[in-house]
Amino acid sequence: MLSTHDLSSGYGRIVVLRGISLAVGQPEIVAVLGRNGAGKTTLMKTLAGIVPAQSGTIDFFGTEIAKLSSDKRARLGIGYVPQGRGIFPKLSVRENLLVGLYASSGAPQIIDELLEEFPALKPKLNDRGSQLSGGQQQILALARALATNPKLLLLDEPSEGIQPSILEEIADILNRLKATRGLSTLIVEQNIDFIRSMADRAYLMDIGNITRQLSREELAVDGDWLESFVSGTEFSQSVA
Repeated sequence: MLSTHDLSSGYGRIVVLRGISLAVGQPEIVAVLGRNGAGKTTLMKTLAGIVPAQSGTIDFFGTEIAKLSSDKRARLGIGYVPQGRGIFPKLSVRENLLVGLYASSGAPQIIDELLEEFPALKPKLNDRGSQLSGGQQQILALARALATNPKLLLLDEPSEGIQPSILEEIADILNRLKATRGLSTLIVEQNIDFIRSMADRAYLMDIGNITRQLSREELAVDGDWLESFVSGTEFSQSVA
């Protein structure tokens, strides 16, 4: 579905990603794990078309998209939920969903389908985004991305500031959409337990590079070492 080869990007003269090669199959949930500052968010923004690629390729269903704008990538089937959720705080829940629908020129009935998928949003339809809790905002951001009917979902740090029960709900939703719609997800995260509940495999990222790939089985057994890797403890100890 998605593959990158020798992908590099950054901000002006600052290079953040250095030769990233990864792949996401269909349907598959793939995680990218790493400490703060590893380049994970830059990777997601580069795949979404917000940060331009400096070199390398991004292939999506056989089409080279590295030079395409973010809106054209969205129309091809790439949905993006940024870190911090990115909802419109002054718009109602319904209006936020309609923004996602407008971006993809989708049919209005998609909103009703999303409300069946996310019943917690039904009583909040007329509430402004700013009135929602952090967990409700994350659910809204996910639903809005799904309004574009994506084939691939890019999900950046969804566990940030979210209570465990909401994380369980998000994991259940992603697993269900993978099974029923064939939706694939590339998810950047630091919460290992959350990732273990759904990821088929994971890439480890450090200082703009992919350093290792872990299978689902390896994710389950690499406990303490993996926790120290994403928290930066291992890095701090090696420097000391």
